[in-house]
Amino acid sequence: MSCVYGTQRVQQCIPTQRVGTRKSGAILNTTEIMPNPPRPELDSDLPVLYQDEFLVAINKPAGLLVHRSDIDRHETRFAVQLLRDQLGQRVFPLHRLDKPTAGVLVFALNPEIARKMMTIFMADSVEKTYLAVVRGYTAERAIIDYPLQEQLDKMTDRLAQQDKAAQAAITHYRRLATVELPFAVGRYPTSRYSLLQLSPKTGRKHQLRRHLKHIFHPIIGDTTHGDGKHNDFFRHQLNCRQLLLASTQLNFPHPVTGQRLEIKAPLDAFFSRMVTELSWNVDSAYSAIPLSSLATLNKWS
Repeated sequence: MSCVYGTQRVQQCIPTQRVGTRKSGAILNTTEIMPNPPRPELDSDLPVLYQDEFLVAINKPAGLLVHRSDIDRHETRFAVQLLRDQLGQRVFPLHRLDKPTAGVLVFALNPEIARKMMTIFMADSVEKTYLAVVRGYTAERAIIDYPLQEQLDKMTDRLAQQDKAAQAAITHYRRLATVELPFAVGRYPTSRYSLLQLSPKTGRKHQLRRHLKHIFHPIIGDTTHGDGKHNDFFRHQLNCRQLLLASTQLNFPHPVTGQRLEIKAPLDAFFSRMVTELSWNVDSAYSAIPLSSLATLNKWS
């Protein structure tokens, strides 16, 4: 069966049993609130997840820009520069990761490998997996097929076409857990949230954040596309000032050997603590069935 969100159909897949749900009478433990994650230090090494003579992958901290951008003209620290100084050589970013999003970020170590990797990305041979905490109870599994208008950065996209039509954008998701908290946020007496595993099949700017807003399940901590009331609730009750979205895995063929690489990034301490605070088991995210293997069951025309 299918759900309708606005004018766009979102396919709901085979239902599974809901896990990790807390009843409305439960008490949320907020007595040991950790401080917000520290701003990455200039002199601290970026965590390297994978490296060979052709590629390097890091676990980008939340709050760090990939490269100079009009998003924050006053920022002086960028992943490209920090990693270049750390390795002592030039690096070439292969994809985007929003400033507030933590997780897997891959670089080529020379221009030829960067060109080969761009071909791999264009051929849809890269599988990306994210985790997110969103408002409300989502469908068990779904495919969001909703075109997005391109959002251009005045600095990095200044040469791009300014009047493009909306581009195809597809996201698969799977619900891993839910929770209901005994706090009224807005008009309801309790507040519900879901932990999602997300797999974007296209690479539009802010795709996951915009798609989840479109189906009325915005990501917690998203100050641009999110729900201000629920963001405030997480801020005041859980001291959460971080976007709860993380890139946890990238899977792609190596540009030289052709062997499939699977690069995983652990959640940072802050995101992990938030998941634990909500009584979820984050390990389930890494033992879940890959969304790519479910896609053939869920297609519709």
